[in-house]
Amino acid sequence: MNDKTENPSDGLEPRDHTDRPVRADAQRNINALLQSAMTVFATSGVDAPVREIAEKAGVGVGTLYRHFPQRSDLIEAVFRQEVDACADAAEELSAQYEPGEALARWMQRYVDFIAAKRGLAAALHSGNPAYETLPAYFDKRLNPALRTLLETAAAAGEVRADVEPDDLLRAVASLSAAGHKSNPMQARQMVALLVDGLRYRATL
Repeated sequence: MNDKTENPSDGLEPRDHTDRPVRADAQRNINALLQSAMTVFATSGVDAPVREIAEKAGVGVGTLYRHFPQRSDLIEAVFRQEVDACADAAEELSAQYEPGEALARWMQRYVDFIAAKRGLAAALHSGNPAYETLPAYFDKRLNPALRTLLETAAAAGEVRADVEPDDLLRAVASLSAAGHKSNPMQARQMVALLVDGLRYRATL
């Protein structure tokens, strides 16, 4: 598995990906490989042996290569899956909790996303053109998700209405980076304080 990209994507949808439906067993293998890769990357780095990833997923190396011919394909797919899961959590939390609580819980979910992404950092910042579309994909999925949470909480009078999603995403990323260097739980505590600060000047 190499990192040479023969067919770089020019859009936001994953390379590979045609409109042909994926068989249920193939989708299970893909899901297992992505979960396995995320775990292995977090512990062994993005250059971990592909055999380790395949074995942890319970499939053969050939199956891994069939779905992800290049290492960059796998890394990109893992990143997109993590972004999607974080974005989708906004709607799920909104359905379960009051607006302010949904926002607070999603911010902690975003802390988890940043921690998971840390295992991919070496690849994502390598300059490989295979990853050029990922920042745009991040913005496309997470910015609207957070904006909806903020607007709903502001309309309910639970947080101030003058906060931009981009500013908040950057602030949480900075707090998470600082907390990671000392105590992982510190990041959660600092983000919780940040969310409390959003309630200042909240109006009904």
